[in-house]
Amino acid sequence: MSDAPSDPSDAATGHPYVVESFTEAERAVLARHVTNLDRPVFALRGLPEVAKGALFARYSRSPKSLRRLLLDEFADELPETGEGGATHGRADRLYERVFVEYGDDSVAQLGGAHVAIEQASNLLTKIIEWGRLAAYLEQSTRYIPFDDQPGGRWRYYRDPDVMASPHASAYTDTLDTVFSTYAELLPALRSWLAQHHPREEGVSERAWQRSLGAKACDLLRGLLPAATVSNVGVFASGQAYEQMLLRLRGHELAEARHTGDALLTELREIIPAFLTRVDRPDRGQAWADYQRRTREDVRAVADDLIGEPEPAPAGEVELVDWSPDAEVELVTGALYPHSHLPERQLREQVLDMTGEERARVLRAFVGERGNRRHKPGRALERVWYRFDVLSDYGAFRDLQRHRMLTLDWQELSPRHGYDTPRELVDAGLAAPWHEALERQARLWERLHPDLPRQSQYAVGFAWKLRYSLQLNARAAMQLVELRTQPAGHPSYRRVAQQMHRAIAERAGHHAVADMMRFVDHSDPELERLEAEQRTEARQR
Repeated sequence: MSDAPSDPSDAATGHPYVVESFTEAERAVLARHVTNLDRPVFALRGLPEVAKGALFARYSRSPKSLRRLLLDEFADELPETGEGGATHGRADRLYERVFVEYGDDSVAQLGGAHVAIEQASNLLTKIIEWGRLAAYLEQSTRYIPFDDQPGGRWRYYRDPDVMASPHASAYTDTLDTVFSTYAELLPALRSWLAQHHPREEGVSERAWQRSLGAKACDLLRGLLPAATVSNVGVFASGQAYEQMLLRLRGHELAEARHTGDALLTELREIIPAFLTRVDRPDRGQAWADYQRRTREDVRAVADDLIGEPEPAPAGEVELVDWSPDAEVELVTGALYPHSHLPERQLREQVLDMTGEERARVLRAFVGERGNRRHKPGRALERVWYRFDVLSDYGAFRDLQRHRMLTLDWQELSPRHGYDTPRELVDAGLAAPWHEALERQARLWERLHPDLPRQSQYAVGFAWKLRYSLQLNARAAMQLVELRTQPAGHPSYRRVAQQMHRAIAERAGHHAVADMMRFVDHSDPELERLEAEQRTEARQR
């Protein structure tokens, strides 16, 4: 090993990083698998996921550098080229030698895979996206019209339990009619929008047309049933996939179970060693059985103790609980990293401060936020809120994607009614809208006694769903500032705007609400127009 420092690192940092020396043969191996040979920051490439996980697990208990460890202990088990892909034999040897010693969970966090899950219903996408520790991208209902018929059929999922029941014809007849209505209304609505929102001077034809298309899709997406199929891209660690597979394979819906089985098959082509426990009777199957039993037991207790009383009137967004002493918590949290005092003593000092002194701390803590991506520190995470929301299912789909919160939702049904966009009334299209949604309600009523879980497939995005949303103030800042942007869908913008007002007025946390400087309470008519113009300018 050479003691000569790396010139590029020294020039930038002044620190004499040690540069390792390698033989020509070693350099040839490393060149296939690391992005540089002489700097302290580098990335891995061309390695199977199982090798990455095992390498990092060993790294945590070795005095060697990662490059030296790769050469000394892993080189014989690496692929010959930089294209990745190890044999199952090599993966098995890595598992036996490293995974057993260091534990499945810790290693499974360090390797991952990209997968595509296509033609998944909107019920299934929510089950897939329930896990926090993964990245998801889902096909958008505002940019993609669902007016085509791939393979000669409308794009909705045909549940095997429904199709094997006496309700199969009613299911397909109803949803075929709903999709036909959607396809017929789309051009009529777009034409009406073009007349009522003519292109203004300075607005390009392309941006105007795209914003009209997004607006028409936004207004009509309420007709789309939860059975509507979508494509989802996922990137997750082995550990996150294990939890997803347990959730899918133990679910009540056949679609989820079938997808779980298919996903396990495909992931075992990529990260087999991370998933050895999923279908073992004493491990994954036992965990899935536990989830199933507790779900069924709690449902039985709920039926016994709660029954089916009529829901009391409730607003769209209600703040039902929140942190007391939010300002004291915030100021204490802001000062804590810059103090040497125990928290109890520091809090007593904060309690003795004047209002202006606390405000001074918070002004420094927030600083000059140039845009909504300038987020204050974690002191905001000491303050929390819990909201009870009754919004349309379409808004829920978007808000559910936020990871840094706790969200539970009730089953989708027509019990709580639906909203009708004002533009559909003005365009003279309300009658077919109402007729299509009432068809969905009648289908749900038919399915629910025999197939209560599967009946959700029939219910459209316009119908309201009740869900509980708990999050800290920092997560609330991210959510309400993002989801109130003018380009957002009106239904979730309205929910986020009400959340912001409730934080200020209901909780009385004006200091927190004031920090959220990029909340937008406007009501634009063509939500996507400004965003489309910015996109076009960037492309030019």
